[in-house]
Amino acid sequence: MQSSDMSSRTFRSQDAVRLIDENTYADTMLNTVRPALASCREEGRFDPSEAERAAGLEPIGGTLHYLAYDAAKFDTEREQGATATFRGCIVISHGFTEFAEKYDELVWYFLLAGYSVCVLDHRGHGKSARDVDSRCLVWIDDWRRYVADFAGFASSVGQRYANGQPLNLFCHSMGGGIGAAVLEQYPTLFDKAVLSAPMIAPQTGMPLWLARALAGVFCGIGLGRKGVFGQVDFDPDAPIDMSLYKDSSEARERWYHRLRCETVEYQTYRAAFEWVRQALKLSRAVLDPSACADIVTPMLLFQAGRDIWVLNEPQNLFVRRVQDGGGTAKLVRIDESAHEIFSMPNEVYQPYLERILAFYDTPLLGGE
Repeated sequence: MQSSDMSSRTFRSQDAVRLIDENTYADTMLNTVRPALASCREEGRFDPSEAERAAGLEPIGGTLHYLAYDAAKFDTEREQGATATFRGCIVISHGFTEFAEKYDELVWYFLLAGYSVCVLDHRGHGKSARDVDSRCLVWIDDWRRYVADFAGFASSVGQRYANGQPLNLFCHSMGGGIGAAVLEQYPTLFDKAVLSAPMIAPQTGMPLWLARALAGVFCGIGLGRKGVFGQVDFDPDAPIDMSLYKDSSEARERWYHRLRCETVEYQTYRAAFEWVRQALKLSRAVLDPSACADIVTPMLLFQAGRDIWVLNEPQNLFVRRVQDGGGTAKLVRIDESAHEIFSMPNEVYQPYLERILAFYDTPLLGGE
C-alpha cells in the first residue's frame, strides 16, 4: 500500500512543469505568476445557505470568498510551458489558518497543465464570513458546515469551470479532512481526489480520547469561542522565525509570511476550543468504516514523514478502510517532507507535483 518511490510514474515529459527557481522566487511570483493569474482570475462570493439547508443545517449567515482561474483565459497569456489541452477543473480545499492566495504557485502549475482552478476560503478563514471578532482566531460551530459549504461550492462554481470535463479535488491538512468527508457524503461529485497530508486526525499532543474529553469540558463551561491555551495571535511586525520551518523552502515560507503580513484577513493563527472539538468529531466521522466504504472516487493520499501537525497512523487506517470498502486508494509516503509538501524545496516538490499531475491525467480505467 505504501510507497516512497516518487518516480515510478511521472507526468508526460512533453507536459512537464518546470518549478520556480527558489533563488528568484519572490521576483518570479511578483512579476510573472501573479500578473498571469490576475489575467484569468474571477474573485467572487458564494452563498452557502442553500447547501447548508440541504445538509440539514440552519444557515448562520455570511458569504464565502473564492478565487477561480479560467484555463482558457490563461492560454491567451501564452506562458512558456503551458499545454494547449483543457483537462477540466481542480477545486482546492485549504488547510487550517490558510487562505486561497497562499496556493498561487500551485494554481500556476495546474493552469500550465491545462486545468482551471477554484479555491474557496473556508468559513472563518481568509476573506470569508467569520463568527468571532478576533482576526487571528478560527471558530466553527459544526464540522458538517465546512463539508456542506465546500460541496455546494464545488458542485456549482467548480462544475461551471470544469465545463463538462473532469472535476478533481486537491486538499491539504484540515482541508483534507473536509475533503475526505465530502468524498464520503457526496461520492459522485469529484472524478479524482488528491489528499495532501490530510487531517484525518489532528496532532493534539495527547491521546485523542483525552483531547475529546478536555475540549468538551472547555466548551461546556463557555470557552468554545476562546483560543486554546498557549497559542498566540499573529504579529505582523515580528520577523519570521525560520527555525519553525527548517525542512521547508525558505523562499516559499517567506512569501507566505509576506502575504499574511500584508493582508489582515490572512492573519488567522490559532484555534478556538470549539474548532478543536469539531476537528475531533470530523476525525471520528471520517474514519467510520461504513463512511469509508462510501468512497468511490479514485484517491491518492500523500503522507509527510516529518509531519508534526496531523497524525500519520489515522491516514493509514483511512486508506485501508477505503480499500476494504472496495474503493481505489493509494498512499504515497514522502519520508523527507514536513507537513506542507508544497512548501518543501524543489527537489521534494518536483516529484510530488509530477505524481499529482500524472494521477489526474491518467484515464480512470488505468489509474493509480
